Amino acid sequence: MATMTVSLPDPMKDWIEAQIRRGDYASVSDYVRDLVRRDRDRREQELTLDELRKKLAASRASGVSSRTVDEIFAEAQEIAKERGLTHE
Repeated sequence: MATMTVSLPDPMKDWIEAQIRRGDYASVSDYVRDLVRRDRDRREQELTLDELRKKLAASRASGVSSRTVDEIFAEAQEIAKERGLTHE
């Protein structure tokens, strides 16, 4: 496994150490690995501009939904929960 040295301002260092003391992480390395993993996962889910344009075109072509705003919002919340994007 590779080793890296990172310089951080004291408040960031204190934050990481607090997360370890809380038991959220076993070490600084665990914390950093989790951050990198989450960032990589988030970026993999991002759409390119071309993908976004295609989705927009498809949505316009599909017409107006018969679902209510509440139904659509509930579905969006469920999807976010399944993807681990909520702070519950």
